[in-house]
Amino acid sequence: MNTILEVQGLTKKYKKSNFHLNNISFSLQSGTIMGLVGENGSGKTTTIGCILNTLIKDGGTVKLFGKEMADGSPEIRDDIGFVFDANCFSNDFTSKKLSSVMRRIYSKWDDDLYYEYLKKFNLPVTQKIKTFSKGMSVKLRIAIALSHHPKLLILDEATSGLDPIVRDDILDVFLDFVQDENNSILLSSHITSDLEKIADYITYIHNGNVILSEKKDELIYNYGVIRCKASQFAKIDPQDILAYKKRDYQIDVLISDQRSAEKKYGDFIIDNVSIEEIMLILVKGEK
Repeated sequence: MNTILEVQGLTKKYKKSNFHLNNISFSLQSGTIMGLVGENGSGKTTTIGCILNTLIKDGGTVKLFGKEMADGSPEIRDDIGFVFDANCFSNDFTSKKLSSVMRRIYSKWDDDLYYEYLKKFNLPVTQKIKTFSKGMSVKLRIAIALSHHPKLLILDEATSGLDPIVRDDILDVFLDFVQDENNSILLSSHITSDLEKIADYITYIHNGNVILSEKKDELIYNYGVIRCKASQFAKIDPQDILAYKKRDYQIDVLISDQRSAEKKYGDFIIDNVSIEEIMLILVKGEK
């Protein structure tokens, strides 16, 4: 596999805010999907802005297809499709009009593929965008992002606010996209159930810091949570504890090796853990 995206030591500060990205590092391989997760304001959108060079980073490097992107790098931009949560097109445009606009922007724009996606998504060709529902608008932006044959698809909360049926249809399109092992997706989302369905890797950003970057299967199948009382908690080896969260009469202890813990703490309750619960314990718990 080739490295499609490499982020190393990325930093970004805002003069009028205490928030900053602090040494963000991760990489995305060809043929894979990475979920970029974190609560609102954690730094996901800032990270994506620095990747796309729409924000000026203060430090670190971002390489796309092995190269750093400058303003004059149309060949790199041609290979990136991006979808944001907000509509960035004129509401008076139609799907047909957008095709003529995109043809002048992307050298590999494919009208035939675009109209295939419009048909697949059941989107009207001559109806103005301002009449589209949220789901229709998202599908249109995804159709545009995919119709110039990108190798990397970057999505910033693109599926938020959509009903489960529409989201499921879109997730299937993303899976089809990465069937070509030259293609990859960076998907920013707070909908962890979506990421559990399609992501290969999870990178979790909290307060501008990467606190976890792992294979999804490692998190789902190897991580676990010990549910115990205070008296039992005292018996757990501190080296086995990633983080723990106290509740009224129970302590939830996040561990990275569930099978090993089952052998070591045979009388304890040890459950599988979801990506959402991992996030909650890491952020709201203690270490």
